[in-house]
Amino acid sequence: MMIGAWWPMAAAAAPLRVNALCHAVTATPGRFDAPPPARFSCRGAPAGYQRGTLWLHVESRQLASNDRDAVLLVRQSRFSRLAVGFAYADGHVSWQQVTSGGFGDHWRPGGQIAFEAPVRDAALVGMTLRFDRLASHDLLQMRIVGRGAAVNQSAMLAALIGVALTLLLIGAIYNASLAVMIRHRFLAWHGAWAACMLLWGVIWSQLELPLAPGIAGTVAAQTCTFLACLAIALATISAATFLGRTALPRQMSRMLVGIGVSVGVVGIPTSLVRGHAIEGLATLLGILVLADLAAVALSLAWAWRRGSVQARDLVWAWSVPMLALAVTQVTDVGTILWGGGAQILVLFAGAWQTVWLSYAATRSLARLRIERDEAREAEAIAVEHAERDPLTGLCNRRGFEARVARLIAVAAREQAPVALLLIDVDRFKSVNDAHGHRAGDAVLRALAARLRRWESRTAAVARLGGEEFALLITGIGGFALSRFADGVRCEIAACDHRAIIGNRRVTASIGVAEMGPGDDFETLYEAADIALYTAKHGGRNRVIHHRDGPAPRITGDPALGRGAG
Repeated sequence: MMIGAWWPMAAAAAPLRVNALCHAVTATPGRFDAPPPARFSCRGAPAGYQRGTLWLHVESRQLASNDRDAVLLVRQSRFSRLAVGFAYADGHVSWQQVTSGGFGDHWRPGGQIAFEAPVRDAALVGMTLRFDRLASHDLLQMRIVGRGAAVNQSAMLAALIGVALTLLLIGAIYNASLAVMIRHRFLAWHGAWAACMLLWGVIWSQLELPLAPGIAGTVAAQTCTFLACLAIALATISAATFLGRTALPRQMSRMLVGIGVSVGVVGIPTSLVRGHAIEGLATLLGILVLADLAAVALSLAWAWRRGSVQARDLVWAWSVPMLALAVTQVTDVGTILWGGGAQILVLFAGAWQTVWLSYAATRSLARLRIERDEAREAEAIAVEHAERDPLTGLCNRRGFEARVARLIAVAAREQAPVALLLIDVDRFKSVNDAHGHRAGDAVLRALAARLRRWESRTAAVARLGGEEFALLITGIGGFALSRFADGVRCEIAACDHRAIIGNRRVTASIGVAEMGPGDDFETLYEAADIALYTAKHGGRNRVIHHRDGPAPRITGDPALGRGAG
């Protein structure tokens, strides 16, 4: 018994086929326990029952081996009333019933309705099923199992459904959140599909009945039909969106979306109709579903051949649902997987699809983020190179001006003084002439390394070109600035270049200017340039501080300057 309860195919041990049962069609009786008609036909298929009552008779030979423990499980709830009469050898008949909107405690997970034969001393010899206003007997799926097997299978089916619905819930929330954050159309469509599949799974499995028992039966079945068709349409649109115009020609993309939308449109009348027309609509819907699968497969193959990474992700995501849908369209799987049948296959295929597509979307977004970060890093490096002097590594004129603008703005807010030092290496041409340009470059690098010591959040250092450097500093002025500038001059003069040019000493002339009220950087630069010109023509190796007045102030050692010059 336990093997039959847990092994999926064992659940199909006693399926009941309507065409194999004796049947009768009558007007609908008033009482649910009304006696069946006197005559049943055991040939052909029933017809004309949609507005009346369909009676089915199950004989003793069609019951489970342990007839005292028999449970009838029915799945298809487009009817007004279903009554089951259990007939015993002593002539007693026990009736049970459910109505559309009132399943009571007869509902089971997986869209099933259970009727348990009462335990009596007499043997169970048959069952009579009465369907009032049944939509279609072709959609009925029934089986008889033992009581213990029914309990175990319901528990297993509930656990499987719970896992699938949890995955769909996570996928719906995850994709909806990503769609809101990054405004990506595919994630929005996929999130809507996952939410639709989640709602379909909850209603199909009847897990909503404890909260909304009134929708049991026809309303739930009609809603599930519509949601299933809507889910196919949303999945198809999300696939077309994911592949994008770069992977698919516009006409192929429109064809794919058109077929998916057609499935959703045909699903509307299919979900509403209750008469025999449902069989024709179901056939049309099956053809459209197969056409949709073929269109998706063709689109994926086309995009794959064009090297689309998205197509490869979709192949893995769609392979299982496509196989499941194809199987349900061409094969009767109504009683396998503990009675879950085609719906449980589709539910797990949908869970697989949402998990894989969520993973693919995350991987795609991660890849895009990496590419974006690499592009930003490359851009930053390019900007850095554009603003850096390749020889010395200091800022060039462009980078210096950008840094200076920020420093001056901060100093203006803090009302701090701003000063500019223009530094020009004395007689640098003679170094190149005597020792070569390679030696001259080495001297410039050594001087730049010395000047870099003053680079900080309040000071900027740059090589403006040739042998000319600049240093802008904030926070000091007046006498302190003069002392600082002379310290810079001394540091340059103290550089050891013996390994490059022998004992020859390298000095520099410095022009200093302070920013006054209303001045800008151009004004500051012109003042410092004038001071530098004065220092160069005043003997070199000195600091000239530009001030308003007839004569500049000269600091430094004139004798040393003249000797160096």
